[in-house]
Amino acid sequence: MKILITGNMGYVGPVLTRYLRARYPHAVIIGYDSGFFGHCLTGAGLLPEAQADVQHFGDARLLPKSLLEGVDAVVQLAAVSNDPMGNRYEAVTDDINHRAAVRTAELARDAGVKNYVFASSCSMYGAAEGGPRRETDQLNPLTAYARSKVATERGLQTIDLGGMVSTALRFATACGMSPRTRLDLVLNDFVACALAAGEITVLSDGTPWRPLIHVEDMARAIDWAIHREAGNGGQFLAVNTGCNEWNYQVRDLAGAVAEAIPGTRVSINTDAPPDKRSYSVDFSLYRELAPGHQPQVSLAEAILGLKNGLEGMNFRDASFRNSQFMRLKVLERHMEEGRLGEDLHWIR
Repeated sequence: MKILITGNMGYVGPVLTRYLRARYPHAVIIGYDSGFFGHCLTGAGLLPEAQADVQHFGDARLLPKSLLEGVDAVVQLAAVSNDPMGNRYEAVTDDINHRAAVRTAELARDAGVKNYVFASSCSMYGAAEGGPRRETDQLNPLTAYARSKVATERGLQTIDLGGMVSTALRFATACGMSPRTRLDLVLNDFVACALAAGEITVLSDGTPWRPLIHVEDMARAIDWAIHREAGNGGQFLAVNTGCNEWNYQVRDLAGAVAEAIPGTRVSINTDAPPDKRSYSVDFSLYRELAPGHQPQVSLAEAILGLKNGLEGMNFRDASFRNSQFMRLKVLERHMEEGRLGEDLHWIR
C-alpha cells in the first residue's frame, strides 16, 4: 500500500504518520508539505517525518503529477487551518483549501488512485439552532475557512471521480497532544492557560456548543476512509466525524480543565455578545458506517495528555498566544523576516 499525505508537517500529520506506520509497517508513506511549521516541534523525541518513507517539500497548489504514480490513497490535510488565518488570507485560503484540494483529487483520479480523503470540518454548520446537525441539514459557514471547506465538498461532488472513492471527513474541532501541538484550538488553549497562568478566561458567555475529537481519533477515522469502498456510503461521502458524547458547551470544557488541574480559576464574560459559531453535531452516520473506527479517547484523557505533554516541555509561557504555538503568528514571523510572501509562497 502506498499513501500520499499532503500537509503532513502540521498538527494532525505527525500523529497520522505515526498511526499508519504502526498499523501498516510495510506501507510506503509519502509526505508533501510546504514546511511552514516544520520547526514547531513540541516535546518530540523524533522528527515525525522520519516515520515516513519519503518527504517532499512543495506548495499544495503545485503538487506534481509524478508524486501520484502508483499511489493507492491520498489524504488531503494541506490547508490554511483555522479562522484567524482564513480571515487574514481569505483569497489564499480558497486557493489552497478549495481549488488545490479539488485539483489534487482530479490528479489522483487520473493516476488511478483508489481513495481520496479530504479533511473537512463541522465548522461549516456555523450558527446552528434546533439540535445536533446532520449531514443533510443546511450549511451555514460563517468564516473563510468554513466556506473553503463547503466549496471543496461541492467540488468533489461535481467532478467525475472515475473509479475513485472520495470521502470528506467533517471533523469536529481537533484537540490533544501532537509532536506539533497547536494552542489555537479551544481545549488546547484552556489547558495551556491553566498551566501557564492558573486561570482560564472564556471570552464568550460560555454557552456556544463545540463538538471535539482527539487528534489520535482523527487518525483512526482517516485509516477507515483510505480503505472505504463505494458500497459503504457511496462513491462520494461527506460524513460528520466524531462522537455524540463529545458535544460540549465551551464553559463545560473550561470547567473540565479546571477540575483536572487543581487551583485553576475560570472567568466567564457573561456580558459578552453571543459567539455566532455555535453548533452541536450528530455523528450517528459515522457510527453506522465505521463501527470499528470510533473515537476511543475520552475528554479526561485528552486533558491529561495535554497536561503531561506540556509539563514535559516545562511549558510556562503565559504569553503563548504570541508564540509559535499559534499558527498565524508563525506565518507573520516568516513574513516579517522576509521568507514568505502575502500569497503564502516562499520567497526564493
